[in-house]
Parts: sequence; structure tokens; C-alpha cells
Amino acid sequence: MTLHKPKLSREVAEALAAGGPVVALESTIITHGMPYPANLETALAVEDVVRENGAVPATIAVIDGELRAGLERAELEALAQAKGVVKASGRDLAVAMVRKQSAGTTVSATMLLADLAGIDIFATGGVGGVHRGAEQSFDISADLTELGRTKTAVVCAGVKSILDIAKTLEYLETQRVPVIAYGTDEFPAFFTRTSGFKADHRLDAAEEIASAMHLHHKLGTGTGLLIANPIPEEAALSNAFIDGTIADAVREAEERGIGRKELTPFLLARINELSKGESLKANIALVKNNAALAARMAVAYAALKKG
Repeated sequence: MTLHKPKLSREVAEALAAGGPVVALESTIITHGMPYPANLETALAVEDVVRENGAVPATIAVIDGELRAGLERAELEALAQAKGVVKASGRDLAVAMVRKQSAGTTVSATMLLADLAGIDIFATGGVGGVHRGAEQSFDISADLTELGRTKTAVVCAGVKSILDIAKTLEYLETQRVPVIAYGTDEFPAFFTRTSGFKADHRLDAAEEIASAMHLHHKLGTGTGLLIANPIPEEAALSNAFIDGTIADAVREAEERGIGRKELTPFLLARINELSKGESLKANIALVKNNAALAARMAVAYAALKKG
């Protein structure tokens, strides 16, 4: 079977052909994660961070039904302002293609398209997880199952504390996904550096993580790796503040009957309102921080593959 691969930008195609370092970036942060113009400014800034750390950025999206890995500036600007853009996880891609839709790709869709494009490392903000009350709702993000079947390494700031972090880590163990915390023993919780839960492993250098990736792939395990990179200390929110804010937002979502795909965007928007914009600043800081680590990993990983 011939796989349907994304169309590559010239910059990304040249880097991959030369065996150079490339970092995939998702696009739901542009289409559904932030308001304009913060979404565009953040997308451009994150690409700049990847370049500053020696790698080539490949923002992944669906543009008018075409799978893309690498967008030009004009395309990023158009996507940031476009109306009617859908949010696509891996299961939604084929329908978006048939309907010639533009779509922001979630973590699961970006992982899949990165793998099809031959990109090994992906930087995002946070991954989805097991939602609170999942024992009744069965609300478990497709991000976790994609990590269990696609070999992309995902650099994130952990998972948001709107989720059930303990169950999320248990589910990742079931999916055979190694969870590696960068420079810390504790699994981070997106807006905060600590969650109260220990990560499976700790590594303190991008080069060490790249070596673990290389060996993990050589073992033929077939799964991704989750690299948990804590938000920079100066940008972190206090646990007490964010936990209280999240509790208020979750309660409001339950009262309004908001769930499934609409839940996370609602909660993030409401948390930003309740935190008077502080959560948006934290979100931008952690995405840049993840992009920097992912780029350094990509440089080291590219060298290992050539060696």
C-alpha cells in the first residue's frame, strides 16, 4: 500500500533530503488555541526558536484539503485569520481531505503526519490525556493511543491539570510509551512545574534524550516517546491559583453541558479570562521552551542517524 504523504515545503524537503534536523509543529494552537493576532505571533516566534536552535520548523496543517508539512509565512498568516477552519485529529483527516477543508491538526494528527513525512520530533504545548470522570464518560484523548502506535517523539510541558494526571500516566504505561522528564524527577502539569506525580525517567540533556530515542527506535518498539519539559520557572503559575481557576472552569463546563472536542478549548479560554491573561502568557512561554528543547534534540538525533 502506498501511503499518502504530506506535501513538504521546499525548506523542509531540502532539510529532510540532507538528513538535517527538522521539528514538527502543530497548528491547532494557531486555529483553535489562541486569538488573533497572538496565534500568528506565537506561531512565527516558535518557528524562530526552532531555527535559532539549529533545526528547521515544519508547521503541519491541512490547507484546502491538502496535507502539508511546512508552511510559508503568507500561509501561516492566512490560517491564523481564516474562518471555518476545523480541528482535526488523526481520524478526521480523510474527511477534511475529501471536503477540501482547512484544518488545524491536533497532537494525534500532527504525530501521524510528521511520521508520514519522515519527521521524528514534534514540539507542542501539552498533550491530551484521560479526562476527569473518564470512568463514566470514557473521555480519553486520541493523543495517547497515537503515542502508542506512532514513533514520533513528542516534547511537551506535560498535561494540563484539567485532566486526570494519574490515569493519564497509567494509560501511557499501558500503551508502552516511555515518559521522560527533562531535568526533573516530577511530571510537570503544563501551567505549573509540578504535578505531585513522578515521571518514569529523568534525563538532563537533549543529547541524552536523542540517544534514548535512537535506541528506542532500534529496539523496534513501535511507540512514540513523551518528553515532559517543565514550563520555565519565571513563567509558571502557582499550583493553588491554577487549581482553583481550573476547578471553577470545569464546574462551569459541566453546568453548561460542554464536553468532547469543545471541552478543552472552552476550558483554556475560560481559564485565560479568569487568570486575566496570565495563562496565555504562560502558554506562549512553555511552547517556545519546548520548541527550543525539541530543536536541540533534533540536531543531536540527526547526528546519530548519520553516524
